[in-house]
Amino acid sequence: MTVLALETSCDESGVAILRRRNGDSASELLASEVASQIAAHEKYGGIVPEIASRNHLIYAPRLLNLAASSANIGLSEIDAFAATSGPGLASSLMIGASIAKGLAIGFCKPYLAINHLEGHLLSPFFESEQIQRHVSLIVSGGHTMSIFVRGLSDYQLIGRTVDDAAGEAFDKVAKMLGLGYPGGPEVEKHARSGDPNRFDLPRSILDSENFSFSGLKTAVRYLLPKLKGDFLADLCASFQQAIIDVLVSKTIAAAQKYRVNLVTVSGGVSCNQELRRQLGEACVRGGFEFKNAELWLCTDNAAMIAFAALLRLRAGFQSRVTEEIDPNLALAR
Repeated sequence: MTVLALETSCDESGVAILRRRNGDSASELLASEVASQIAAHEKYGGIVPEIASRNHLIYAPRLLNLAASSANIGLSEIDAFAATSGPGLASSLMIGASIAKGLAIGFCKPYLAINHLEGHLLSPFFESEQIQRHVSLIVSGGHTMSIFVRGLSDYQLIGRTVDDAAGEAFDKVAKMLGLGYPGGPEVEKHARSGDPNRFDLPRSILDSENFSFSGLKTAVRYLLPKLKGDFLADLCASFQQAIIDVLVSKTIAAAQKYRVNLVTVSGGVSCNQELRRQLGEACVRGGFEFKNAELWLCTDNAAMIAFAALLRLRAGFQSRVTEEIDPNLALAR
């Protein structure tokens, strides 16, 4: 089977081609092309939906041709076409979904509408394809949630953010501090030389399985006018540690509650090396196996969408080409 997938849920345009040969134990990534829009949105300090969708219209067709050329494959040789159908920005989702649907109709091939969050959730298994029973932490710019995974498409929501996602908090605090966009890498860079214990910042709703980072962001806002001198590195480190403490403690608690042997982490914020280190160490202490997605799979990309589509196609799933995008598509309830 060979699957071509498009990812246009937010501001990254992506096209990937993934093949699984009969008898092979793993898939072969034939092509993965991504066009970033960071430069276009940086001056606004966040994503502008109209700019994002216009750029998808420019980049997606180019990436489609580039991926096919890199893979040395004709579009008629593709067995199925897939695209992210949600969650995300409606004006962005429409671009990738429309292209994939048109290709599926034109070549009389199956179409698969893929949940963007399922792409993240499955990405730690990209090399193995064996989806084990586990607890998954998905942490990105727009989403922070923990999921109990029994198997492919069998997901139970444990907890989710009730306000800002971790990535949003990173971006907003970075903006307060006059740092660049996206904020996560900027805060992490300054935090490396800082003291995470200098500022006592709140860890919200620790008695709940849900997440909340709005109060942490507000605490930083009220603290800033009182600070003088050299505080940037210590504040970044203290803020980052407050987020990590919450993510790690709730994930380990979920793994214990659901009696799993494996914990995974994925999504853009999981690129944070300190989060990976501390969550990995907590898993070792708790007796859990720890698996994280490769860094290149953590940010938005079409390879993870192609992987989810390939697994679903092999399991007998298909989508109707009349299926609409859903900006608020849920992964689990």
